Amino acid sequence: MLYPLKFKPLLKERIWGGSRMKSVLGKRLPSGKKIGESWELSGIDGDLSVVANGYLAGNDIGELIEVYMGDLVGDAVYEKFGVEFPLLIKFIDAAESLSIQVHPDDALAAQRHNAYGKTEMWYILDNAPGAGLYLGFERDVDRQEYLSSVADGTLPDILARVDVKPGDAYFIPAGTIHSIGGGVMLLEIQQTSDITYRVFDWNRTDKDGNGRELHTDLAVDAIDFHRRDDLDITVAPEPHEAVPMQSCDYFASFVLSVDGAMTRPYVGLDSFVIYVCVDGSADMVWEDGRENIAKGETVLIPAEIDEITLEGKARIIEVYIPTEGYNPDMSTL
Repeated sequence: MLYPLKFKPLLKERIWGGSRMKSVLGKRLPSGKKIGESWELSGIDGDLSVVANGYLAGNDIGELIEVYMGDLVGDAVYEKFGVEFPLLIKFIDAAESLSIQVHPDDALAAQRHNAYGKTEMWYILDNAPGAGLYLGFERDVDRQEYLSSVADGTLPDILARVDVKPGDAYFIPAGTIHSIGGGVMLLEIQQTSDITYRVFDWNRTDKDGNGRELHTDLAVDAIDFHRRDDLDITVAPEPHEAVPMQSCDYFASFVLSVDGAMTRPYVGLDSFVIYVCVDGSADMVWEDGRENIAKGETVLIPAEIDEITLEGKARIIEVYIPTEGYNPDMSTL
């Protein structure tokens, strides 16, 4: 019988990274390193997550899917994706602003890279005063205006900037130009893709005075030049509520505000479920056992587990792949 799986975080040093994952999320970080990302659950080739708990410890996610197939990820998910895990879950600590960038959609990524595109979602965990995001354009622009603003260094002036606070959430479809501002820490849920087109990097240079590579020519065909008013998906659940945030072709996401005992039924869902604890802690109770999840931890619930009861006081982000015929009961049992 499979059980809820925890994985060893894959820590990524970034030029814009910091050290707040230690204080905010309880992560063990190497000293003197700018850690910008913690990949919590990854199926990216070369960066496969490895199990940290139970009798499957030491096995990576690809090996598990090869052996357990639909019992782990769901028959419908396995039929579509095979041994590739379809989501990448990461924490991001932006001590400095990330580059302004865009990701291709599935069609363009397949054509250029033989890969999936990158649609993603952000859930804000922490922020410095005045910290914010760039999300899309402040108004509709055309290709020429965009290229001119890139050439003269004024691209940020035509982007929509939003201030953020913990608990805010945003949906970033492929093609949306964006940047995470310095001082923001967030949870990112995304398609399994590591394709980024960087278009502006704040004139930043490395220790040798070199700027990072830009992908202006590649990006222009990927960008949606229309203003988007539907990117804020923030919800504020009351205690003991399960509230939907975003559902798209690639993932469905919910905020679980656990206060006591909350049962989540997954009968009829032909997919794995991911829990990311962003506050507090709770025990996950299923037919064959009990396991704790605490702030900063990510857990993969195998598809063969039909029900989880959460006991404790926690805020948990729930994610799964939408499958035909499953209509989650948003009431708590």
